[in-house]
Amino acid sequence: MSKRISEREQLSLFRALPHDGMALRDAQDLMAYPFFSLAKSPRIVPIRFEAGGISLTVEGVPEHGIATIWDADVLIWVASQIIQAKKEGIAPSRLMVATPYEILRFAQRGTGRSDYLALRAALDRLQSTTVATTLRQRERPNGTSRVHRFSWINEWKDYVRPDGRSDGIELVLADWFFTGVMDEALVLTLDPTYFQLSGGIERWLYRLVRKHGGRQPAGWRFQMRHLHLKSGSLQRHSDFALRVRQLARRQALPGYQLSMERSGSIEWLAFRPAPVEPSEADLSTDSVEEPVDGVGMGSVDHPHDPRWITRRTIGASPAQIDRKAASRIGFGLP
Repeated sequence: MSKRISEREQLSLFRALPHDGMALRDAQDLMAYPFFSLAKSPRIVPIRFEAGGISLTVEGVPEHGIATIWDADVLIWVASQIIQAKKEGIAPSRLMVATPYEILRFAQRGTGRSDYLALRAALDRLQSTTVATTLRQRERPNGTSRVHRFSWINEWKDYVRPDGRSDGIELVLADWFFTGVMDEALVLTLDPTYFQLSGGIERWLYRLVRKHGGRQPAGWRFQMRHLHLKSGSLQRHSDFALRVRQLARRQALPGYQLSMERSGSIEWLAFRPAPVEPSEADLSTDSVEEPVDGVGMGSVDHPHDPRWITRRTIGASPAQIDRKAASRIGFGLP
């Protein structure tokens, strides 16, 4: 009887590249939908989202909770590695190996014992969190939709020395995530200061704005209630809206100008790319130079047009974002 070949044995090993000067890259699907918990405390309540023909359910286990927006830094590191490898003519793989130091330094974290334990906890959450989605799944001929179920990491290993220090981390990525990143049209670069954004809503909102704002000079806007739905946040709508208004007042997101608008009782968040100097780096990857289009756009997701509403704005005057590093929070609670 032949021995069953494991998934790991069928994959070639990809050794992480040096991260110095490597651009931050993120998968557009992860930027547009509520895949992650925005809270620092463990979340067990599932995230459920359905709109525009897309359904999404994210669940965690009591021991670890759902993977957080800070845990997603590991996936940003992965996406950045994959795209960089392709640019250098190196074949990436779902089987990756790196040292904890390399991952932590890329994510602008400390490298002490507590940071290492936080990284291990993040990997546990990424493996134990399950996702079920119809996103990027073709409809079957009879009209039924397919649901893809996966965890962000299929498995991971930590090679530990006799003195207790790690000699390397090996992980196997989910095929759904790897396939999406391999298609460079589905990947965007992030501002280098992204890891300095400390709040969960702040990080989530930047990624959403980056995904929809793109190169469109007129910008984009979201109804506040739909924005709350897209976040997957457990906060009350009133608390969530207050936080978004505060971010607009502070002009907290690098590269974009935010403003709040009202039409009667309806509140909107509007945003557009901030003016940049010609010498500043372009945040788009080579394959996404065109403006973001309206694919998947619902009735409350619109390219911004000030003719549509009577404006009452706050936060219209951009201010410099605080570039000082935020307090060290690791990847979440270990």
